[in-house]
Amino acid sequence: MGYIKGQFRKSIFSTDNGYIIGIFKVVDTDIEDVQIYLNRTITFTGYFHELNEIDTYKLFGTLVEHPKYGEQFQVESYERCIPEDKDSMVEFLSSGLFKGIGEAKAKKIVSVLGKDTFNIILNNPSNLILIPTVTEKNAKVLHDKLVEYESSYETIIYLSKLGFSTKDSMIVYNKYKSKTLEVIENNIYTLIEDIYEMSFKKVDLIALKSNIEKDDSNRVSASILYIMDELSNTYGHSYFYKEEIYSYLPRVLNTNISEDKYDSCLNILKIDLKIIVKQDKYYLFDMYEAEKNIKERFILLSHEKDNKCSDIDERVISLEKYFDITYNKLQKEAIKKSFVKQFLIITGGPGTGKTTIIKAILELYKDIKKYSNRDMIDKIALLAPTGRAAKRMSEATSYPASTIHRFLKWNKDNNTFQINEYNKSKVEFVLIDEASMIDTYLFSNLLKGLSVYTKIIIVGDYDQLPSVGPGQVLSDLINSKVLEVVELKELYRQGKDSNILTLAYDIHNDSLKKDIFNIADDLTFIECSNNEVMDNIEDIANTYKDLSYKDFQILAPMYKTLNGIDNINNRLQNIFNKKSNIKKELVSGDVIFREGDKVIQLTNMPDDNVYNGDIGIIKKISTKPKEIHIDFDGNLVRYTPSNFNKFRLAYAISIHKSQGSEFDVVIIPIVNNFRKMLYKKLVYTGITRSKKKLYIIGEYSSLKTAVKNISNDLRRTTLKDFLINGIN
Repeated sequence: MGYIKGQFRKSIFSTDNGYIIGIFKVVDTDIEDVQIYLNRTITFTGYFHELNEIDTYKLFGTLVEHPKYGEQFQVESYERCIPEDKDSMVEFLSSGLFKGIGEAKAKKIVSVLGKDTFNIILNNPSNLILIPTVTEKNAKVLHDKLVEYESSYETIIYLSKLGFSTKDSMIVYNKYKSKTLEVIENNIYTLIEDIYEMSFKKVDLIALKSNIEKDDSNRVSASILYIMDELSNTYGHSYFYKEEIYSYLPRVLNTNISEDKYDSCLNILKIDLKIIVKQDKYYLFDMYEAEKNIKERFILLSHEKDNKCSDIDERVISLEKYFDITYNKLQKEAIKKSFVKQFLIITGGPGTGKTTIIKAILELYKDIKKYSNRDMIDKIALLAPTGRAAKRMSEATSYPASTIHRFLKWNKDNNTFQINEYNKSKVEFVLIDEASMIDTYLFSNLLKGLSVYTKIIIVGDYDQLPSVGPGQVLSDLINSKVLEVVELKELYRQGKDSNILTLAYDIHNDSLKKDIFNIADDLTFIECSNNEVMDNIEDIANTYKDLSYKDFQILAPMYKTLNGIDNINNRLQNIFNKKSNIKKELVSGDVIFREGDKVIQLTNMPDDNVYNGDIGIIKKISTKPKEIHIDFDGNLVRYTPSNFNKFRLAYAISIHKSQGSEFDVVIIPIVNNFRKMLYKKLVYTGITRSKKKLYIIGEYSSLKTAVKNISNDLRRTTLKDFLINGIN
């Protein structure tokens, strides 16, 4: 890391939290590669409190190559250089920062006070009045503004000394401004609630370095909220019990807390509405409000009058002719109710025709409303939890589909949505697919962004894995038995003789039968020991190495262990993408990335239109500068080293990451080493990703154990009870 010294010229882009992309004129540097920019301008990025065109700044950082915008100076920290020569001081004082001070008055001040100008203004402002033409008002403006200007900079320096990075210091200061020190000194843990980027661990580390007591009440209260949030995200629960939370305190705080202090902190959190307690159930306030918001919307929807359509039966017959298909009784019911009801859930396992029904629903709505394609695009939102599911939906219907996050205009920097209760979407009909993946917070935010008059149809298979985030929205809505639900049961996809689908329904019905395996080409079970699984995976993979990367996939329950995702990827890379003199490679951590490798995106990058779970191919690797170019279905995204952790090899991926996707050929290893991750919904979800051919490799006893294990499915939520009590 080195520095560049010079002047800020202009801002190209900025955010509310202090992030700036701008132009900087370089007059000095200690970085060899930046010498070419001396007395020229360079693009810079970083977090700043305030930049002006008068001061001279010293920016510390590194020269980087941005995937889109080329060479930039990435700032880690900076300092403002106080003007020292007379011309610079005059320029600063007459810059417009100090109201009423023009160039003539500034020259007079500097000529009288000399090099001590700024110290005298700060410490002895009354001396200014002795200067001809300088009024008492001028002196006050100069003093007050310079104090404010200096104190903001000093505050940021103070935050940096506490242990905050320059970026975090900027974010904190821009939140609280002149009250920053007061907030920090009163309760540093306030930052966690007020600022999305501030985690408990980050703030707690700084607090402990500042000699806060381990049993400080503010620390205990913050740790209670942290424990509840962590447990909620880990286990999916919406509430906890008092003793349960208390049991985690010693390992989070690294000290024992008395029950009296614990009770006192709980009471403060209740009074401050940070937690809600109902019938000995302890909720985070936001979770309780989210469940309550969902309940209230569906109470409203349950009382909506039915829409009228006198010839709806004839219109369904017309749909059958239009699509050249015959709908069964339940499918017809779902299609008709999709128009008649203001809210409807359509559920069913794989192969029951959910996608077929979605197409019919849209065509029926268009027909009855006499809408054009343009009208449909404007008035209807097709939504899914993931980019892959949204893409499949769009391909099936020929209408645009979006992730829920994109529809709500999610701001990833502060985790807020621009479409919300104060700025609602104007669409009149929302259809959501793959609804089993929607968590409580996201669904509540979606409802906030929709008018109370918006028609809502939810489609999904509630036997699949629940959402990664807390809650089990689809399951609770269906199991409440107070909402309108159509369950599709008859098999269509792949034909009724598909052994893969039969296996899925056997698992659904808790009736696993070994004789279903190996009777046809579509479903194979290879019984072998833990040590033999990898050899079998490699043998099968070799027979499919020429198949498109989109059609062949290995799904595993865990990343570690002998047959985990990481080891499978290392082994299969040599089958699907052998080392070659014509393929460039790049090592990141303990992984070798090679041109031609199949990779999976691990986080959302909406600016690049690539989302968690998207699968692509490495098209190009360069070593100077280090870059990896990945092709996601025609969308070429460039990554620099700081982003290499946002993707990984994808010859094998987790079953969780596969949700919303389908593949022609799937291999699933199931062995006792995976036992802590083997449960019914996980196996069911993995099996139902396969369209044509499924291999299960490992121990049949482990498969049986998994199918019987429903403990991981048991999430504690109250949405179902809220609905039952609220509607009945």
